[in-house]
Amino acid sequence: MAYRGFGGPGNHPVDHEAQNGREVEGVFDFGHLQEPLLVKTSISPLSEENAVANLDSEGQGWDFDAQQNTALGAWNKALSVIDMQGTPDQRTQFYTALYHVMLAPTLSMDANGDFTGPDYQRHRADGFEFYSTWSMWDVYRAQQPLLAILRPDMSSHFIRSLIASQQTSPFGLLPVWAYQGLETWCMIGYHAVPVIADAYLAGVRGFDADAALKGMIRSATYGPYGDLTDYMKIGYVPIDKEPEGASKTLEYAYDDWALARMARAMGKTDVARTFEKRSDNWRKVWDPETRFMRARTSSGAFHTPFTPAAAAYGSDYTEGNAWQYSWYVSQNIPGLIKVLGGREKFTSRIDELFDTKVDPAIFKNVEDISGLIGWYAHGNEPDHHVAYLYDYAGAPWKTQQRLTQIMQTQYALRPDGLAGNDDLGQMSAWYLFTAMGFYPVAPASQEYAIGRPFVSRATMHLGNGHDFTVTADNLDDAHPYVGKMTLNGQPLSTPFLHQQDVLAGGELHFVMQAQPPA
Repeated sequence: MAYRGFGGPGNHPVDHEAQNGREVEGVFDFGHLQEPLLVKTSISPLSEENAVANLDSEGQGWDFDAQQNTALGAWNKALSVIDMQGTPDQRTQFYTALYHVMLAPTLSMDANGDFTGPDYQRHRADGFEFYSTWSMWDVYRAQQPLLAILRPDMSSHFIRSLIASQQTSPFGLLPVWAYQGLETWCMIGYHAVPVIADAYLAGVRGFDADAALKGMIRSATYGPYGDLTDYMKIGYVPIDKEPEGASKTLEYAYDDWALARMARAMGKTDVARTFEKRSDNWRKVWDPETRFMRARTSSGAFHTPFTPAAAAYGSDYTEGNAWQYSWYVSQNIPGLIKVLGGREKFTSRIDELFDTKVDPAIFKNVEDISGLIGWYAHGNEPDHHVAYLYDYAGAPWKTQQRLTQIMQTQYALRPDGLAGNDDLGQMSAWYLFTAMGFYPVAPASQEYAIGRPFVSRATMHLGNGHDFTVTADNLDDAHPYVGKMTLNGQPLSTPFLHQQDVLAGGELHFVMQAQPPA
């Protein structure tokens, strides 16, 4: 850390030595000053010299107002990527969410491009900005897909940062949960894969796609990570060898599908086939008798005892239970509908998820499970796509009902207005997509599921130069259902929107009504 104080003898800046240690405290006595005391601070992940250089690079001398105005201008420009019309409260909530979405990942390099890699060594970003602070388990779902279409220029830097981390990793792996360039190994999966795949399929370029794919394959085939050895051998993660085996199997299968999607788009047919086959491994943890996703042992038997409601850290599931994880097949929702017995039974099962009376005390030892509506837990990410699943079963009005329920109970203009922590923008990205009427149920699919709008007009100024506008007539509490949809003036008969239609620019128009369609 570099420190400079202005107001000492002769009013000259003074550099102070850094002090290292645990629980370090500092006391500064400036006497009886006759003028305001101004202080500058700067940090570097690498050295005091770099911290001083970072401080010098800011410029603007000691003009606090100028620095503040620069920051204000930067944020106003960043938030202008969406023009939203609504009441003051709606605008406050909407732009607070957009602000949250843009807080991470964070620029994690010095002014000269130096950054710390996962090997704890100094590296330099050449021609790109290095970003870290990656909660991959969260942000691949909606936060990164939103930024990929709004700010593809930033997404390009993000992906180059992921590649740089992979290439400097002692294990050759893409980040799992990286902070300031270092790997924390928090959470599960290899979700940098869908972040890269979704961005590539959305048209983000400016990075080495071959190097990215190589890193994706490495992360998906490194046996010691999360027992990928057994996953590759028998198709699932055995619970007697690795905790949270049910969740890991499901998440690996989704990531495999995303990898296959990018490989196929790049013309890598053999790679695509390999990972398309692996993406079907969700079936290995499906139990037709209980109709839940369950962990299995090395022998092939389902793990017992089994209680669908049970949740504990290090159990069969990651921050969830069987009710919350049994929907995690975004890559093959028709297949999930089929094993659950068809559309009617599928929708009834989702109804049961939301409508069951649940005592929140059951999760008192798993604080991450919050924002309960029945078993549905909006405060944690595995359920974030579930309300949209009715669309796939031909019941979009039920999606609209559930979205209304979630928006009214899980978001508020208060300090505690989120059902859980924001998870580096994922909770807020869910809100933004949902407010505008559509959501990426399966990032890398190039498809959005349509819900219902919660704003009367919002224009996305996309990074490719096009504008995509959402408008709604009759939008109020008395008209919560979609009566009619048009895309660029043409009727839209299914509750799905292709990503290319969004990227091409145009208008998605809703006409709202009081009752579900007949």
